[in-house]
Amino acid sequence: MIDLLLAVTIAVCPASGVRITCVHDGDSIVIERERIRIADIDTPELDGECPHERALAIEARDTLVSILNAGPYRIIRDGQDRYGRTLAIIANDAGSVGDQMVAAGVARTWSGRRESWC
Repeated sequence: MIDLLLAVTIAVCPASGVRITCVHDGDSIVIERERIRIADIDTPELDGECPHERALAIEARDTLVSILNAGPYRIIRDGQDRYGRTLAIIANDAGSVGDQMVAAGVARTWSGRRESWC
């Protein structure tokens, strides 16, 4: 299923409360309360194992906000992960948002398992 979202302004998710449309971290967003995991990348965790990972996680989250706010994007859904999040590829006119995150140095191509960022 493909959705076209036209210039929807998206911000960082609040620490608590209702999350309607926002960026949680570098590879997770919420659209109309649907939790979506970007399927083709892995990014550092905000509660990561070391200061470097936590700092890079903030940079990844902010980079994703910038990319998504730059213009329209499509969400191509592909099942769910073990946490019940929708797995999806997100693309804009420049191509895969995941590829753009990798090119920006704030994500890795998803290999099927998490690797350390420390």
